[in-house]
Amino acid sequence: MRLLEQKKAAYIPHYYGDTDALSGAEVAAVLGQDPARVFKTLVTAAGSGEHYVFLVPVEKELDLKKAAKAVGEKSIAMIKTKELLPLTGYIHGGCSPIGMKKPFPTVIDASAATFDAILFSAGKIGYQVETSLAEVKKVMDFELGDISI
Repeated sequence: MRLLEQKKAAYIPHYYGDTDALSGAEVAAVLGQDPARVFKTLVTAAGSGEHYVFLVPVEKELDLKKAAKAVGEKSIAMIKTKELLPLTGYIHGGCSPIGMKKPFPTVIDASAATFDAILFSAGKIGYQVETSLAEVKKVMDFELGDISI
């Protein structure tokens, strides 16, 4: 949220920390949001050693073949949970595409373009931000792609 504010990007904060919500679908339900608008942040590694970040709706899965094609790699795989904090600065369940230790190439599922705004982790468990793709562009570079199943 601090980075969004620094770049003067408009957003709406959402807090769900007083619940037992763990999965993205549970978070969407607690917040009263359409799960198609709530996105999870997934970090991957390619055979080349490069890391990539993907955002997909919480009720969908990342299609690893489509994701690899979207970033021009032969194959990619999810990183291990223990690698997440040292690589990104975030813990599992609180990983935001914004504000990682270093910027990684990021692809957001093309379905995001059908909404005025999407929600994703604010970088801490219990917090989500709602913002438009235009506002996200003020803070980070990303591409849209057909990456989910």
